[in-house]
Amino acid sequence: MSVSREPVRILQFVGAMDYGGIETWLMHLLRRIDRTEFQLDFCYTKPSPGAYAPEIESLGGRMVPCPLSRNNPLGFARRFRSLLRGGEYDIVHSHAHHFSGFVLRLARQEHVPVRIAHCHNTSDGKGSGLSRGLYHALMRRWIWRHGTHGLAASEDAAQALFGSNWRSDARFRVLHCGIDLEPFRQIVSRAEVRSELGIPVDAPVVGHVGRFVPQKNHGFLLEVAAEVIKLRPAVRFLLIGDGPLRPPMEAKARQLGIEKSVVFAGARSDVPRLMLGAMDVFLFPSLWEGLGIAFLEAQTAGLRCVVSEWVPAEATIFPERVERVPLSGGQRNWVSTVLRALENGGLHRVLPTDRVAESFFSIARSAQALHEVYRNAVQRAT
Repeated sequence: MSVSREPVRILQFVGAMDYGGIETWLMHLLRRIDRTEFQLDFCYTKPSPGAYAPEIESLGGRMVPCPLSRNNPLGFARRFRSLLRGGEYDIVHSHAHHFSGFVLRLARQEHVPVRIAHCHNTSDGKGSGLSRGLYHALMRRWIWRHGTHGLAASEDAAQALFGSNWRSDARFRVLHCGIDLEPFRQIVSRAEVRSELGIPVDAPVVGHVGRFVPQKNHGFLLEVAAEVIKLRPAVRFLLIGDGPLRPPMEAKARQLGIEKSVVFAGARSDVPRLMLGAMDVFLFPSLWEGLGIAFLEAQTAGLRCVVSEWVPAEATIFPERVERVPLSGGQRNWVSTVLRALENGGLHRVLPTDRVAESFFSIARSAQALHEVYRNAVQRAT
């Protein structure tokens, strides 16, 4: 007689489940996961659970609030430990960069057997002063002491969070985030997409996808855009994303006199469709990146890509269509590289999904790798 087993209960620790690279990857995992084997809940610390919350709940997940205030970490600790006791979780999987050290410490105190720190970036973007350095050192120490596993989106991300000797410990490994290839196999009407966005069907379009936060370097992007538009007035720039810096960036576009040539599309759930239907070249001048999921998507859409040197080299799938330009060289090199990419032809009409499917960056392979981490970790803990 077979004995039924309860699903492994996993708590994903996030800020909120809004449209973004990490969050979209987690949603791909949730949609594909065997819910008889794994139960995924999401602990969020921001005031709103995020745009993905309704779908998470429709798929059987729970959104669990645990407000976080910098001025009251003990209050957060009490709330978090309480929800761990109530949830009876087998795994806590934290995506909170250095703060994962505190999360895993609390999880260990509540006897959660599997505690995973997952690094998706090479910086938390919160400065590098003395107090911040001490905080980073303490959190890294707690990750090493209280974590049972450490995952990273790239080797650069692993070194940033786990330290330069991360390879010496079998608990730590790189697990690339994957993307869903099906939307890139769809037939998309270029005329329809561009009409929705108010972009002429024959205009050359340079696109960008990213939250409006310092990391994505939108101010520099708009300065490059202004120079490109001076030389080629027909070019349009399409910026997808939202965030705290969007209003000042809209004001900067007006200041530069390019507001009619820049489309601020906001946060979107149909990024592959917009890449296929509207963009010719993808521009990604990030100040730091753990991997760059939007960069992976742009390559999958067949776009020529112009990216900064801070995007990990291992994220390059099609080097023949990627140009790396150092930020230290200033605008001129970026402007000439973007213009050259537009002249060489933007969208590669033979979509490269087959090559992506064979790489580590397909969601099927990424999900399989994470499920194996979960299974093996739980087996060793029991």
